[in-house]
Amino acid sequence: MKTFWSRRDFLFQSSGGIGGLALAQMLFNQKLLAQKAPIDVCAAAPIGGNPLAPKAPHFKPRAKAVISIFNTGGVSQMETFEYKPALEKYAGQVLTGDVRVHDGRPGPIMPGIFKFQKYGQCGKDVSEIFPHIGSKVDEIAFVHSVWGRSDDHVQSTYEMQTGQLRMGYPSMGSWITYGLGSENANLPGFVVLQDARGGPLGAANNWQSGFLPSTFQGTPFGAADNPIVDLKRPAGVTADQQRLRLDMLAKLNEIHAERYPGSSELAGRISSYELAYRMQGCAPEAVDINRESDATKKLYGLDEEITAPFGKQCLMARRLVERGVRFVQLFSGGLGVQNKDTWDAHAGMKENHSLHAKETDLPIAGLLTDLKAHGLLDETLVIWHSEFGRMPLSENGVGRDHNPGAMTIWMAGAGIKGGQSIGTTDEIGYKTEKQPISYHDVHATILALLGIEHTKLTYRYNGRDMRLTDVAGELIPQIVG
Repeated sequence: MKTFWSRRDFLFQSSGGIGGLALAQMLFNQKLLAQKAPIDVCAAAPIGGNPLAPKAPHFKPRAKAVISIFNTGGVSQMETFEYKPALEKYAGQVLTGDVRVHDGRPGPIMPGIFKFQKYGQCGKDVSEIFPHIGSKVDEIAFVHSVWGRSDDHVQSTYEMQTGQLRMGYPSMGSWITYGLGSENANLPGFVVLQDARGGPLGAANNWQSGFLPSTFQGTPFGAADNPIVDLKRPAGVTADQQRLRLDMLAKLNEIHAERYPGSSELAGRISSYELAYRMQGCAPEAVDINRESDATKKLYGLDEEITAPFGKQCLMARRLVERGVRFVQLFSGGLGVQNKDTWDAHAGMKENHSLHAKETDLPIAGLLTDLKAHGLLDETLVIWHSEFGRMPLSENGVGRDHNPGAMTIWMAGAGIKGGQSIGTTDEIGYKTEKQPISYHDVHATILALLGIEHTKLTYRYNGRDMRLTDVAGELIPQIVG
């Protein structure tokens, strides 16, 4: 039964509460309240528990953390890591039959834009635009037969990030932090490092938690030297004062939670307040790349204007996984001018891919080198991917259209055997041919490297046990073997 206050009770309670607050503030200002030792934010246990506390995997993992390098716009497999000499042989010929294209009419077969050369003991053919990654091929497993279901940027990005073509589903990073938690209570378990030019196609839907509790959504960091917006507390407010405010807010939220149980949004807000408070004391050190040596900065290309923006993202990623962050996602390419700010090379393949490879090649190689030097590569999965590949056909004589039928990705670290080339496409790179691998297969394999059985990582929603891999997903044996 509800209890209603009389007007007299309401006025008494309100005036008493306000008077009590005023008295407490006066006593505090005159230092008449009991003084406590300053709070060590980083060492103290989270108030109310930690929803991102580490959880046990299903079986012994190969990796503890993931660094996802997502190249927004659609990278051409024929201009990067899948050498197709037949493109030169058949150049100018027109494909017959049902040729699926996204933008306009299909042109004739276009030869490869860049030269390839062999690298490493495995003799892997790599494009001339990736010489530094080429030097790492013996540590990398290339997967050439990945295919998706859409030739639309946003839908394909959703599929690679969430396993579904529609928005509203949890991202891979959210599923992983839901399943495993994080190893650092003072930093988000899932961090997003966006391109300096802007957010990716699909924006925040790439790192949302969907129907999972909102605690597991990604936390975007900016690309500037001060990547966390509004991290510092207001001038004149001490850590103790802020703690008192948060304690009062937590009590009010608890009352609200009792009235409205099962509200994950409220729980997420409570947890985000606590995490933000702890980050104020602990995150500045974690994201301060100026603490690194000049040699390390040079390794990532921070001394060069063209490589510095993405180099900072890569260096930040290493610092975050080193401190226990579970999933870090880097974006190469941000919303802006077509054919320049993303990998979407409709209007000029040579200019576009030369630019973005120059921006990322050295920093990515530096990341692999630095992870290994810090003893982190064996326990960190690094994955390089995009939303789809490109067509072997010419678009306006200089570009290539979208191609969900064939894409190359690669993985390194996590004890993966390097120097591998897994799966193939047809002679000209139009469709997967040997060992087709779906996005669900990629996700299942990533989860397996983290010690998660993908069919057991579920969340009950709308009367069904939902999962990242939906009702599909097969492991890539060369990766997990």
